[in-house]
Amino acid sequence: MWTLERDTQKVTIDQGELVSYTVNGHEFIHQKGSPGWGSADTEMFPIIGPVNDANFRVQVPKGSAVQDQHGLLRQFPYQRASVSTDSATYVKHYKAHTPIRNTKYPEKSTEAWLVWPYSFAFEKQFQLLETGLVISFHISGEHNMPFMLGYHPAFKLHTKKPLIKTPEQTISLEAVLAVGSRALQVPNCERITLEDQHKITITTSGFGHFMCWTEVPNMVC
Repeated sequence: MWTLERDTQKVTIDQGELVSYTVNGHEFIHQKGSPGWGSADTEMFPIIGPVNDANFRVQVPKGSAVQDQHGLLRQFPYQRASVSTDSATYVKHYKAHTPIRNTKYPEKSTEAWLVWPYSFAFEKQFQLLETGLVISFHISGEHNMPFMLGYHPAFKLHTKKPLIKTPEQTISLEAVLAVGSRALQVPNCERITLEDQHKITITTSGFGHFMCWTEVPNMVC
């Protein structure tokens, strides 16, 4: 565990995973063990989405890659690269064609091992500023390596009628629940706000869309 603190803000990171973000003691992050999801945040890389209908194979210029839903990055751990009182950096290194054990096998997948035919380094950096928490991703890899990247944080809900707002629309929790596991797309958007007991706003750069997902009333991703 590593803790970042600044004024009334406090961040707790567990092996690269954001497990707590509090402001004046108010917890914004979904807690492991609560209904809904077994994680607090994760990354989707180098692919996003299910691949079971494609026999867990993804065709890339270097051939066929064996992948499971949302890619193989989440299947191996981060290494802590550097830390301070208000910042922390974690990294994952992958060598092309290295088999990675699939934790979804055999209950949810037929593939025991996942493989990607490109080498890459994936860096996740936390910076706690006066204005809030900044999370940045830096990817270096082989020339022309195709990839998709998604960031998947989960937020704790404290009220029964939270609202999700963008500059163009207001979305109810009921609307997200109604879509179920498919997730509700919020296209062409770089700023979104969760209005609950307290507000939290996500502003992005380099991500063109949001997706909203939950199947329980106590959290939303």
